[in-house]
Formats: sequence, C-alpha cells, structure tokens
Amino acid sequence: MAEKIDEAKLVHLVEHWIEHNESHSKSFRDWAVKIESAGFSDAAKTILVAAEKMDESSEYLKKAKK
Repeated sequence: MAEKIDEAKLVHLVEHWIEHNESHSKSFRDWAVKIESAGFSDAAKTILVAAEKMDESSEYLKKAKK
C-alpha cells in the first residue's frame, strides 16, 4: 500500500531535504579549504563544484515547495 502524502507532509519533507543539502554544501566548502591546504587543489575544486550543485538542487527543491 502506498504511503499517503498530504501537503503538510510534502512541505515538511522538502524543507528537511533543503536543510540537509545546505548542511552538506557547507561541509563540502569547509572541507574544500582544508583539502586545498593539504595540496589537493584539483580535488578541492571538484568538491566546490559538488557544493554548487547541491545549492542548485536546493533551488529546485524550493521551487517544488512553492
């Protein structure tokens, strides 16, 4: 049987995903600085791209929430 999803549940779920993404994005950025300092500049740049993509994902989730 499929789970019943109402608007309140959907909003709550999407808000949770947005918060989760924002947390990961911040962590990626923090770690990218450390990784860059350790001499892994290519990896750090790629991790920053991942952070940007996470932010982009959050923008789509915000549109879904509306």
